[in-house]
Amino acid sequence: MSEPLAVRKTYKLFVGGAFPRSESGRVYEVTNSRGSWRANAPLASRKDARDAVVAARKAFPRWSGATAYNRGQVLYRVAELLHDRRAQFRSEVAAAEGLSQAKADRVVDAAVDRLVWYAGWSDKVAQIAGGANPVAGPYFNLSTPEPTGVVAVLAPADSALLGLVSVLAPVLTTGNTAVVVAAERAPLPALTLAEVLATSDVPAGVVNILSGRTDELARPLAAHQDVNAIDLTGADAGLATELEVLAAENLKRVRRPAPAEDFAADPGTGRLLGFLETKTVWHPTGV
Repeated sequence: MSEPLAVRKTYKLFVGGAFPRSESGRVYEVTNSRGSWRANAPLASRKDARDAVVAARKAFPRWSGATAYNRGQVLYRVAELLHDRRAQFRSEVAAAEGLSQAKADRVVDAAVDRLVWYAGWSDKVAQIAGGANPVAGPYFNLSTPEPTGVVAVLAPADSALLGLVSVLAPVLTTGNTAVVVAAERAPLPALTLAEVLATSDVPAGVVNILSGRTDELARPLAAHQDVNAIDLTGADAGLATELEVLAAENLKRVRRPAPAEDFAADPGTGRLLGFLETKTVWHPTGV
């Protein structure tokens, strides 16, 4: 019998809950850690980045207006679906990072655990980011956290799944919407995560995933006036400095890349608090 015909998969972008091709029509070859061809990925353009921001802004009122408990339930469902497709993620992580199947299994399990961990924080983060403030006078004062808005996320280059989940989950947990630039050399786990998100309860536009050249996509996102914050984890030092300058145009919140970040370590609450604004309310007593 002849050998079965190989199915050459070409992935698509994930924007507004749909899977469009790049408006430029470009793709690029994705290889494994040994240089062997794995798939074609879309090479997103500046126009795709702008479309993703529009989708994220449109989705923001619904997602930020949902109860924190509901957001936690939705993220937990994403963790369940990711676990259901662990074999595919294991294969993609092993190929992208040059890991054995056993080590890739542990990475996928850690990514599922990380999603569950952040889901559990959804209705608790307000307790560490807000509270009642002592004041002198016949009134009381309350501070409560609110999401920043649309956050651009540059996924880490060296941790295609666990790192991606570690930077994306806290953005979503706190009610923000996201435009994610997948790791340029290893975008397949992010593009497969898009397929998981599409079949979950995450509303369309809450997460938008682009693949392509990090610098080509990061610059228009950093300069975009309707992007409220940017996580520079996936940028090298030179690009990060350039993006900070562009982000200053509309006073974006900026999270700078940390050298040699260990995504397998306890994440703490730093990322949860990074893209929150504080609203303070004064109210007279006895009314």
